[in-house]
Amino acid sequence: MPHSLDTHRIYPRSVKGAFRSLKYLVLVLAYGTYFTLPWLRWDRGGGPDQAILFDIHARRFYLFDLVVHPQDIFWLAGMLILAALLLFFVTGLAGRVFCGYFCFQTLWSDVFVAIERFVQGERTARIRLDKAPWRPIKILKKGLTHLLWLVMSFVTGLAFVLYWGDAPTLVEQFFSAEAPFAAYATTLFLTATTYVMAGIAREQVCLYMCPYSRFQSVMFDEDTLVVEYDRLRGEGSAGRGRLQKTLRDRDSRHQAGMGDCIDCGYCVQVCPTGIDIREGLQIECISCGLCIDACNTIMDSVGWERGLIKYTSERSRLGEKTRFIKAKTLGYGAAILVVSGALLWSVLTRGDLDMSASQIRQPLFVLLSDGRIQNRYELKFNNKSEQTLVLDIGLEGLPGAELDLGTLERIELAPEHSLRVMAKVRLAPEPAGAEQTPFTFVVGTQVGGQQEVVRHPSQFVVPANRINR
Repeated sequence: MPHSLDTHRIYPRSVKGAFRSLKYLVLVLAYGTYFTLPWLRWDRGGGPDQAILFDIHARRFYLFDLVVHPQDIFWLAGMLILAALLLFFVTGLAGRVFCGYFCFQTLWSDVFVAIERFVQGERTARIRLDKAPWRPIKILKKGLTHLLWLVMSFVTGLAFVLYWGDAPTLVEQFFSAEAPFAAYATTLFLTATTYVMAGIAREQVCLYMCPYSRFQSVMFDEDTLVVEYDRLRGEGSAGRGRLQKTLRDRDSRHQAGMGDCIDCGYCVQVCPTGIDIREGLQIECISCGLCIDACNTIMDSVGWERGLIKYTSERSRLGEKTRFIKAKTLGYGAAILVVSGALLWSVLTRGDLDMSASQIRQPLFVLLSDGRIQNRYELKFNNKSEQTLVLDIGLEGLPGAELDLGTLERIELAPEHSLRVMAKVRLAPEPAGAEQTPFTFVVGTQVGGQQEVVRHPSQFVVPANRINR
């Protein structure tokens, strides 16, 4: 797999075409989502009215109508597994399109390049400006570029912080020096990292820091779509050559053994990582398709057919049909469906009441004066709903047992609140009974006119000398 790794600065040239338009569309959707979600209001009937809010203080994540509690942290593991499976699935089908269209580094670098182009001009003008001596015009353009980069970095960092608090209130506090220290620290950190990664390092992040390009080949096969240059058509037997007076039409070029590539270099100039796709598939290629747009633009200008550079597969290049439906893609697809289904089922079937019961082990049991054995338990309840729950606690599987909740006669749990209850269970052990008897705490709640029952298994312990006396 040849590659052209170069350490000189890259000046991406602008280009128009289908893939550039697709990248703009993804860019608008991604930025629109990222910057507007913290400001979107959402009426839950209780709790904060921000649509997306990661409330660390209350230990809750609000995602529209879904409220994620610490007990639901396994959903995060499921989401990470699903994201990995989707990445493998897409990579097996279409190579590194995630890098080319959806990666944060790509999205932010695109905007920073656009800012640079807006201030300093097109590729040639930027190269000329960098080579020019430091005069007022150069200082002005360079300074304005970096200033706009810093502004964009600051807005990016501040927008991230707004996900962790009420956005309007946090903005007001931020600029009145009343926000928490964490808000300023996080904004400063993200401002610095965004400025360095998207403005200074840019493609170096893809070339040296990102591990994805290093293991992507494991997921590639002969049916994976990659950006490829048609060498046979482009170079013929005599290679490629620029348009000349005697070699301007296609027939004369073919007679001279030259291919359709006129060696304009446009495909190299638009590449955000600075590679020459004509040298073959390279790990630096992020499959953004901009070189395809560039080449198609040139082919259109000379009146030749498009497709000298295109998305294709190794199997297609050999004249066979690309297979998208095969064991690997079916396996990834099935795994995605299973994980997605499990996550969806878990969300839809989650109850309004979360409960845990732990036995107090010091002492493990107490012998009462009437001969009964007493065990103590700590019951923890978490109300995940937006209405007050009345809890009716009972026992199941422990005949003759007495449940003592102390002075609590009626247990009410406010919306999105937690409660700890100390419970005592007393039981006269049977002579032929077991040292540990399993039973179940049963908690009934009334939610929206429907009865919900939550069960939690536990065990009752008696001393061994009380069993075989």
